[in-house]
Amino acid sequence: MTSFEPERLDDAALLGEGDPSGMLPAVASSAAQVRTAHRAALEAGVSRLSRGDRPRAIVVAGMGTSALAGDVLAAVCGGGVPIPIVTVRSYRLPGWVGAADLVIAVSSSGATEETQALALEAVRRGCRLLAVCRPGSPLAAIAEQASGLHLPVATVAGGHPAPRASLWALAVPMLAVAAELGLTDVGPQIVEAVAARLEDLAHRCRPSSESFINPGKTLAMELAGTIPMVWGTSPVTAVAASRLASQLAKNAKYPAISGEMPAAGHDQVSVFDGPLAERDIFADGPSTTLRLVVLRDLDEHPQVSKKRVTAVRLAEARGVPVTEVSAEGEHPLERLASLVGLIDYGTVYLALGYGVDPAPVAAVTELKARATP
Repeated sequence: MTSFEPERLDDAALLGEGDPSGMLPAVASSAAQVRTAHRAALEAGVSRLSRGDRPRAIVVAGMGTSALAGDVLAAVCGGGVPIPIVTVRSYRLPGWVGAADLVIAVSSSGATEETQALALEAVRRGCRLLAVCRPGSPLAAIAEQASGLHLPVATVAGGHPAPRASLWALAVPMLAVAAELGLTDVGPQIVEAVAARLEDLAHRCRPSSESFINPGKTLAMELAGTIPMVWGTSPVTAVAASRLASQLAKNAKYPAISGEMPAAGHDQVSVFDGPLAERDIFADGPSTTLRLVVLRDLDEHPQVSKKRVTAVRLAEARGVPVTEVSAEGEHPLERLASLVGLIDYGTVYLALGYGVDPAPVAAVTELKARATP
């Protein structure tokens, strides 16, 4: 098993060699993605959506990061919106989806098999279709043939091919759609605040910043050698928790489990009394143990706050190390960005600390190749 070597994180040459595909520069492009994606959505005619009746529901069709972008949309719009926002990660739409609904098919490449299937089904059912994808792709063609709207995906810095590097390029166009429908207040001012937040994180997490003052590298060192159990304490931070588990898997090839309070307090908390919560002090080498990662939010329910504090105390009493990170900012999208930016840097640095190239996902590629008809 490859060991984590923290000294790698402060060696510029090793960081460059270990990241040949440029995942760190791709993460640093997040602020530019936010600005470019919002501008591109407006230029593509997203205002057309406000001319007709509001849809009965919004159904986001996507896989992986594209599906997470749908979760971002739902979390930022919040529970008070007058219509449901649902993300479908499958080959089939729910039976209730019909002509009164808006289906947003999301795929960075525009060639995702499952998403194309859902888009075609949406067309057959007479749904309004909107595609967020690469221009000239099969998914864009489906939308154009159905007289739907196509919102192009903003290009990641350096043209990085990994879809997970395009979260903001996928999520922001949908937020522009929601703003036109009166479901959120994400406009130019909020977009700029989010971009500024991501720029600040890019500065603080830059490769040349040493580990003791670099929050991304600090997060990587805390996660190394542990199995993270990541909890969000609100819908916004629950999306960030899911992002952390996903980025750990894809960037660092590292396992994790995510959950949301209060539900996590009804099942996952029992892990505190399990074998992975016990540190083997007689082990010859480093032993892998549980770590609780709590992503906090200003918008926590009072009872969730009480249960969060209690859960942290239970973990610490059992010797389970705890990492707590608080979302920063006033707007839900800004708070989410403050966490996602840190998560993206932390997981890439974790990969590099283990000597793992963060870009390739060979097993995912092989699965797709073998399972494709």
